[in-house]
Amino acid sequence: MCSGTNGTGGEGPSSPEVLSEDPSDYGNNVKILAYNDQIKELQTIIRDKNTTRSDFKFYADRLIRLVIEESLNQLPYSDCSVITPTGAIYDGLRYRSGNCGVSIIRSGEAMEQGLRDCCRSIRIGKILVESDAETHVAKVVYARFPDDIAHRQVLLMYPIMATGNTVIQAVNVLKDHGVKEASIILSNLFCTPVAARMVVTAFPDLKILTSELNPVAPNHFGQRYFGTD
Repeated sequence: MCSGTNGTGGEGPSSPEVLSEDPSDYGNNVKILAYNDQIKELQTIIRDKNTTRSDFKFYADRLIRLVIEESLNQLPYSDCSVITPTGAIYDGLRYRSGNCGVSIIRSGEAMEQGLRDCCRSIRIGKILVESDAETHVAKVVYARFPDDIAHRQVLLMYPIMATGNTVIQAVNVLKDHGVKEASIILSNLFCTPVAARMVVTAFPDLKILTSELNPVAPNHFGQRYFGTD
């Protein structure tokens, strides 16, 4: 993002706007995984150009699983009581009914197995967003969801968010299908501050769960994960 214009007194182009990497600067709905050395190692391996594809996929799947687990932690729960094998009563929690996943094709499909590993019977929809070759404007060309998605909590899966344009188009389609903005949780691996600002400005009630805010996103992710680089 750049601001300002060239002046008439010999001024050069303005410097790019520097956005914060502190999630609290983007409101309460942007959350980052609790930082630790394991997460930093996984991020490092994924960014390293010398990482083999087999290692890339293995460690990406580990980071995906961590993000999915924390995303599920953002879903609403209800109190419940169960009887243990010894006959004791245990007061616990269970998910409220009506959760589903939606992956943004193609890179978002890398996160589907991680979600299924955590929620065995969860339904998953898909959205395909493409950019026009001439105008570079993103538009949705395919969408398939559960019929009752308007009544569900949605985990929207998209691993790399560099500009936010693709996610904005995907969320607009979900809203067109009756999904409430507050019912959408974006499960993301790498997010730039520019993308975070774009998305939270467009959808202040949407939740974003990511592993980091960094101005440089590993845009090679999809190609490396699926072996198309």
